[in-house]
Amino acid sequence: MKTVAVFFGGRSNEREISIITGTFAANLLKGAGYRVVPVYIGEDNVFYTSSEMMRVDFFRTYLPAAKHAAELRTGRLVRAGKPKKTLAQIDCALNCCHGGMGEDGTLSALLRYYKIKSASPDIEVSSVFMDKTLSKIAAAGLHIPVLPSLALREGESAEGAAALGFPVIVKPARLGSSIGIKIAENAEQLQQALQYAYRLDDTVLIERYLPDKRDINCAAYSKNGTVVVSECEEVFSQSDILTFSEKYEGGGERRSEMPADLDKKTADKIKECVKRLYEAFGVRGVVRADFLVSGKEVYFNELNTVPGSLACYLFGEKLTQSRAFLAELIEDALRACGEEKATVCSGILNTAVFSGGKSCKRR
Repeated sequence: MKTVAVFFGGRSNEREISIITGTFAANLLKGAGYRVVPVYIGEDNVFYTSSEMMRVDFFRTYLPAAKHAAELRTGRLVRAGKPKKTLAQIDCALNCCHGGMGEDGTLSALLRYYKIKSASPDIEVSSVFMDKTLSKIAAAGLHIPVLPSLALREGESAEGAAALGFPVIVKPARLGSSIGIKIAENAEQLQQALQYAYRLDDTVLIERYLPDKRDINCAAYSKNGTVVVSECEEVFSQSDILTFSEKYEGGGERRSEMPADLDKKTADKIKECVKRLYEAFGVRGVVRADFLVSGKEVYFNELNTVPGSLACYLFGEKLTQSRAFLAELIEDALRACGEEKATVCSGILNTAVFSGGKSCKRR
């Protein structure tokens, strides 16, 4: 029986959503025949594990306890402190951490460092697409249309934003779930939106706002080495932007349509862009790309490397389909993650250049 460590939580504005995704995925994988080890990342950035962490309701009152603390070692999870009792040999990891250091590549780096195979996007992909400003550069480099925008760091002048034309939308560069996003109709509102965004991030993205835009999602993952792209989904909002409340607090009444009511040419263009991003960056695991459609024009918005519910719903509405989907992610990772490549040793430290006692000068 393969052992899968499911990571969730973390110090992030999306921590609670991550707990929901993580426990959801952990229970589905358990039902698929894997031994599942839930690994909760506390707001103190410490790993915790317990069989009780398979339940969402456990976290309503949970306070991190030292007895649950754990650490990573090469290929395994161990109890924190001494002695380092092995809790599990890990065959594969699944990242369910939305936002923060779970999604920005930090967790991916730790897994690589400890030689743990991962069914989720790697360091490079995670770090690039966590940052909305870098995402735009990456997409434009692949000739995928993006809206005119301006990236600002805290303290920089926003004078260039006027060239975009009002209204504009202001976004913290490294947050998700619509947190910190505001629309500005004029220069005064722009300053207010920037002041708010800088409370959450030191870099912001200012982008032209499209009042008639449609929000379209499309996901992709790899199955037996082939990229599988979902149908397009349109998500509806009663506000100018799709809010956090509409995404997660609707009591299961998230308003969407799938497949989206798009002409074939537009739908195919979106799917082709998603596939191009996936292949060009050598992505592993599932990602969801978000697009804005205005008339016949399609613009890339962002790529989520840890999408809500891991985008299971875009590949099937039934739990049995979601279970099979997550199992495919794990099996694909186990097949794709090959042996570690060789490291070259130059031997330069053994040459005469570095002989001598007190310095590296040639004697």
